[in-house]
Amino acid sequence: MPWFKKPRSERETRKKLTDEMWVKCQKCNAHIFKQDFINNLKVCTKCGWHGKVTAYERIGMILDAGTFKEINETIQPCDPLSFVDGKGPYTERVEQARRKTGLNESVVTGTGKIDGTPVVIAVMDFRFLGGSLGSGTGEKILLGSSYAHDHKLPYIVFSASGGARMHEGILSLMQMAKTCSGLARLTEKNIPYISVLTDPTTGGVSASFAMVGDINIAEPGALIGFAGRRVIEQTIKQKLPDNFQTAEFVLDHGFLDMIVSRGDMKKTLSSIISFYNR
Repeated sequence: MPWFKKPRSERETRKKLTDEMWVKCQKCNAHIFKQDFINNLKVCTKCGWHGKVTAYERIGMILDAGTFKEINETIQPCDPLSFVDGKGPYTERVEQARRKTGLNESVVTGTGKIDGTPVVIAVMDFRFLGGSLGSGTGEKILLGSSYAHDHKLPYIVFSASGGARMHEGILSLMQMAKTCSGLARLTEKNIPYISVLTDPTTGGVSASFAMVGDINIAEPGALIGFAGRRVIEQTIKQKLPDNFQTAEFVLDHGFLDMIVSRGDMKKTLSSIISFYNR
């Protein structure tokens, strides 16, 4: 071994230590102490870039401590097509996602309080098969809306998804109409539905429940859209703006009501709910 080349085990140890200590911002490339990044709600302390958080991390940021009670946690994906592709059976991929995340589906639903006010909340987790909208996901979001309807509670959904889960065929697309029908029942009873779009919110999720809130909120810089940028450019034969499909672009074009940073999200949601409860 050349004298200038560190042994593999030593290089791996140094890389592990670096990964444990630092986070590299995906926007400004700054290196941030990992603990500082976590303490700042996984937001870059240099430029404000919002990193991804897990469902339970977000619940901890939004709800009053000790108030969250999960509902319908046993609902799981189904495999109506016995789907298999080059990566193997769909069921194996689901099991890998369950082991990786500790979740049964790509959304966590439950009840809790925001500054003392009871709410129903659904939070998608991008780690579980890209936060894709499967039959189990749609069922949990629908049941969450039904609980909000029956108990006359505000319903808040945090979206983070690559779109419909096509491994389940037409059943995945049916969730778009199914979830929206549940939300329509809330409108009939004047129960507020607040949609929060986080990075990314795309495909069938952006085309259904994510964009039909009484109030639509997004985190700064979130990717929001339906089809991918390359697909659109190839279809219309035009170059798209650099900020296309960012939360800021979507707000400028009237599809959002506001952009709220992660640190201000709980306070903003509390204010909105208080307005509806007057």
